[in-house]
Amino acid sequence: MSELTLAQIAADPFVQTGLLALVGAVITHVLLRHYPAQRLAFQCVFFLALTALLYRHQIVPYELAADTTPTFERLFVALAKILWWINGAWVLTGFVQVFLIVEQRPRERRLIQDLIVGIIYLSAALSVVAYVFGAPVGTLIATSGIFAIILGLALQSTLADVFSGIALNLSKPYEVGDWIVLADGFEGRVVETNWRATHLLNGSNDLVVLPNSGLAKAQLTNLSSPNRSHGVKLRIRMAPTQAPMAISDLMRTAMLSSNIIMPAPTPGVEIKSLDAQAIEFELTFRVRDFASAAAARHEVYDLIYRHARAAGMALAQPKEAAAVAPPAAAPSTPASTAQRLLDALPVFATLTDEEKTSLAATMTRKNYRAGDVLAKQGDKLTSLFVIRNGVIVISRGDDEEDVELGRLAPGDYFGEDGLFTGAHETGTVRALTGVVVYEVCQAALGKLMQERPSIADEISLTLSRRAKTGSASAKVNVVTESSVTRLVARIRQLFEVPHT
Repeated sequence: MSELTLAQIAADPFVQTGLLALVGAVITHVLLRHYPAQRLAFQCVFFLALTALLYRHQIVPYELAADTTPTFERLFVALAKILWWINGAWVLTGFVQVFLIVEQRPRERRLIQDLIVGIIYLSAALSVVAYVFGAPVGTLIATSGIFAIILGLALQSTLADVFSGIALNLSKPYEVGDWIVLADGFEGRVVETNWRATHLLNGSNDLVVLPNSGLAKAQLTNLSSPNRSHGVKLRIRMAPTQAPMAISDLMRTAMLSSNIIMPAPTPGVEIKSLDAQAIEFELTFRVRDFASAAAARHEVYDLIYRHARAAGMALAQPKEAAAVAPPAAAPSTPASTAQRLLDALPVFATLTDEEKTSLAATMTRKNYRAGDVLAKQGDKLTSLFVIRNGVIVISRGDDEEDVELGRLAPGDYFGEDGLFTGAHETGTVRALTGVVVYEVCQAALGKLMQERPSIADEISLTLSRRAKTGSASAKVNVVTESSVTRLVARIRQLFEVPHT
């Protein structure tokens, strides 16, 4: 083949356009497919080069070819124009995907990008129909309107969901992760939203799919907006055995000892009604998110019961009760109080009544004011301290900050680390309010173990079970690294209990 023939082939517009399109496709869709910015830059360069090549050969993409153009040349010109319009659409969509940002909100950006990209491709397709095939676009759109109406009627439900999805994504009444409640009482957490439906996860961990058209018309409450914190209200009826303000203070103290509710804003107590049978209170507090509301209610109910029992107060009978039973009298003597505290402690549940009575007789009562330090971080306690009333906070600190580990309420205890394992306190124990505690000394408990060595085994098993179920106090985890056997050996060693 002569050099002249090769030159003629190289100068052929069909060959030049084909080679340019092949190189552009390889670089754009293979080499730069994971680099959107670089791919956009190359697409712009390729589009300019393609435009210059077509104009050099007197091919205008937005003009129809002359009727006298040969068939083969007309086919080539049509392919070149289609290639030009497609690459023009790619350049525009590339600009949209790279530079279109909607306030750093990815969902809205993706939605608007899809709409604009769809309009760009539709415009390119209509341009190809008009300038390549010479079809009257206006007449085609008018004729297709009849088919569009028929198709719209057939798909009106789906289209309603799609356009409602657009409206919901733009107005954004909820986000993924939010808890919403509908007017009919149904509630769930949003796990996914798309063009057609919203997926919710209900309290039974079941996936519920709701069409967007229904949600767009429904009255809903977003429990996670404007922030994730959620307010909770409780109604409590107390027997009028003491002044309403005294009972209100007890309610505040009970909520102060909670480990779940938020300290700010300050939980509130409001007296809703007062009569000869009961004083009704409404408690208001906040939790970090709606998912914590149930656990917070359970904890507050438990704390109110414990604080009320420790203060000698009683819950009132329900309104429907025909008669009101008189509240039980609270124990008044230290011995009866100590006995009652021991009865409520799971760690001493296996002791006999005689052993509990003997141990209660040795317990001593101690009073602390708000702010007093009961034990410092690193101290080694040799007694078990049971809280009679009040709130205790346990915190672990360093030179920079203190981290609160938890709060203890009436019926809780501390000091078991040092008493049963000889370990040092992991945090500082401080009275948050006025506190009364009862001390169980090592000597008295050791005497019981000397008389009945199996108590060491029973206490070890109880501590192990509480650690496994997570029911131990907020700062204690005495058996996470020790087996029950090793814990028994350690208790026997500390209390000098002989092996049986």
